[in-house]
Amino acid sequence: MASSVGRNGGQVYSSELVLLHHHHHHQVYQQQPVKTAYKEDTKKDGTVDSYWSRPESRIWTVMLLLGTCLLYCARVTMPICAVAMSRHFDWDKKQSGIVLSSFFWGYCLTQIIGGHLSDRIGGEKVLLLSASAWGFITAITPLFTYISSAHLLFMTIARFLMGLLQGVYFPALASLYSQKVRESERAFTCSTVGTGSQFGTLVIGGAGSLLLDWYGWESVFYFSGLLTLLWVYCMCKYLLNEQDLIIRLEHRAKGHSIAKQTKVPWKQLFKKAPIWAVIVAQLSTGSTFFTLLSWLPTFFKDTFPESKGWVFNVVPWLVAIPTSLFSGFLSDHLINQGYKTITVRKFMQVIGSGVSSIFALCMGQTASFCKAIVFASVFIGLQTFNHSGISVNVQDLAPSCAGLVFGVANTGGALLGVICVYLAGHLIEATGSWVSVFNLVATVNALGLCTFLIFGKAQRVDTDSAYIDL
Repeated sequence: MASSVGRNGGQVYSSELVLLHHHHHHQVYQQQPVKTAYKEDTKKDGTVDSYWSRPESRIWTVMLLLGTCLLYCARVTMPICAVAMSRHFDWDKKQSGIVLSSFFWGYCLTQIIGGHLSDRIGGEKVLLLSASAWGFITAITPLFTYISSAHLLFMTIARFLMGLLQGVYFPALASLYSQKVRESERAFTCSTVGTGSQFGTLVIGGAGSLLLDWYGWESVFYFSGLLTLLWVYCMCKYLLNEQDLIIRLEHRAKGHSIAKQTKVPWKQLFKKAPIWAVIVAQLSTGSTFFTLLSWLPTFFKDTFPESKGWVFNVVPWLVAIPTSLFSGFLSDHLINQGYKTITVRKFMQVIGSGVSSIFALCMGQTASFCKAIVFASVFIGLQTFNHSGISVNVQDLAPSCAGLVFGVANTGGALLGVICVYLAGHLIEATGSWVSVFNLVATVNALGLCTFLIFGKAQRVDTDSAYIDL
């Protein structure tokens, strides 16, 4: 990771890489008390219990963490190889930018449909279908160079398709958590799986850089694509029960007769203040995380020209792994101790959006490289508390369509992120100072946090008298 960010000037690499980084952490959800949910599932599915057992939950958590790790490996292959590929194909910076940014446009388009599809047919099916497709595309990307001389076109299309396919991943996770993970384990499961993004970034940063030096850029694509396909094979062989799939498909077929009644009451849902509170909060945290990480490498290079790239590109991610795990553990622990769900969600969000912004402001005021690294690491680490705040709150409010509501918020966050990234660039040009960028980050975070603190709730709002729970 380190070398590629430094070489690419930071913006394109990080904006692509981070695009989901924070969004990827916003997935888990929580229903009403476990007993009620248990009974409802028993009646409607005809199954004994739709939640994973403890051992199942552990295995799935580890496998989903690996899946998220491989998602990031695949996503970051192109930024890592961008410099080598530019030399190979004689691309200029603008052409490299076209290839790298094409991922983002595809990524924005499938969030909502991915979430809705997962709510209807099951998140695990959507995850595995998309992973097998993006793994295959990654593995054959180098072969495109032999098909035609239009390298730029083929690479741009491959990258766009990668964005389309990966866009469904995190909404599908949100939906899967809502269907399979018990209330008492949700925040920790989400935070643990979320660390896959940091692990993936570090793995491909290390292994990818070595492969690039030893065997050329093609090897990085083969490595990432084939590992993803191996993961899909293991998931299908060992974790998915064929009998369950058949029963579920039969159940779906019978259920078509009541399809009209199972429609989500969109108008009522999007009239609810808590839904908009969580969307606005997610918009703000998503866009500011995206903005700061897009510009962070450039900030360090401009402010501390002598600084080593691997330090500011690796250290904050290493810090984010334990803080992410701790935030999930703390959140579940507090709820199990009897604290009100919404109180815990808001407390986590104050740390994730409020306290972290203070450290962002400190970055603009320091002249010491060591202090700047500490502030950046604390900011990125504390941002992971959002997993146990608004990310889980999406599913508190609308468990039946958690994937879709998450998709709406994530799409908005990504688009607002692009606006903020451009705005930050203009501010730097206009003021000649980085302080304005950190002020922008803190202001947007504060707006989202205040909206959530005032209007946020944790009661379900997706139920309706004429509505049958999916």
